[in-house]
Amino acid sequence: MDQELEQVTRIYNLIEEYLVTYSFQIIGAILILLVGLFIARKVGNGIFSLSQRKHLDVTLSRFFASVARIAIIAAVLMVALPKLGIQITPFIAALGAVGLGAGLAVQGLLSNYSAGLAIILTRPFVVGDTIKVQGVAGLVKEVKLAATVLSNEDNELITIPNKHIVGEIIHNSQADSILELEVGIDYRSDVEKSVKVIEDALRGIDGISTDRAPLVGIHEFGDSAVTLGVRIWVLTEKLFETRYRCNLAIFQALATNGINIPFPRRDVHVTGQTGSGPEPDSLP
Repeated sequence: MDQELEQVTRIYNLIEEYLVTYSFQIIGAILILLVGLFIARKVGNGIFSLSQRKHLDVTLSRFFASVARIAIIAAVLMVALPKLGIQITPFIAALGAVGLGAGLAVQGLLSNYSAGLAIILTRPFVVGDTIKVQGVAGLVKEVKLAATVLSNEDNELITIPNKHIVGEIIHNSQADSILELEVGIDYRSDVEKSVKVIEDALRGIDGISTDRAPLVGIHEFGDSAVTLGVRIWVLTEKLFETRYRCNLAIFQALATNGINIPFPRRDVHVTGQTGSGPEPDSLP
């Protein structure tokens, strides 16, 4: 019991001595930390607002704001910790050694971060663009340091590690996606009239981009029909919905104007056999 009491007394004396020696330093360090955190938050918000006023991408704006905030907090810690009697030099050396070991252990994660930094700085795409990479397509929702998040019409979130984006071929169609349709008309139909009917049918359909006019023309000459091709820029988040509306509008417009969509047809010719063999069966 006496030994425990003596240990408690010793600890109490150490704490009292520390507080007496570093009381003003502790108060100063706390004030420095509070003021530093306040300044870091204000500077970060200010840089983000300035970047937005300069019409920078939201991802790049957040990156600049975060870097400034972290730099200020690191500087504040380097000033405040020595006032508490804590030498930061050993911590920096230990942090460097730990960082080296951690870097070797998480090379894949670091490669994602470096790729994310390259995406943020070079900006091959921004939030709101429609991209296609590695066989995956979607609308860019967020660009993080480790991964890029896409979404599709079904509200599915697709997370792609950034190392699988950098160095790959990226298709970027901004906010829209290209919708390609085909319809066959009879060879006896008026092609120019058919093209005009389809263009009129597509006008005003919800989901079609108003910045780019639909393209309608002869795509190919089939065996039993002239195939008309239709290329439309539509909102990525309404891709399939717009496809179904356009197909229905085209079908109804052609039917209303008496333009036939022919069935596939094959002509079969049977020739007679010469000699003593049996006659071929006649077709019904």
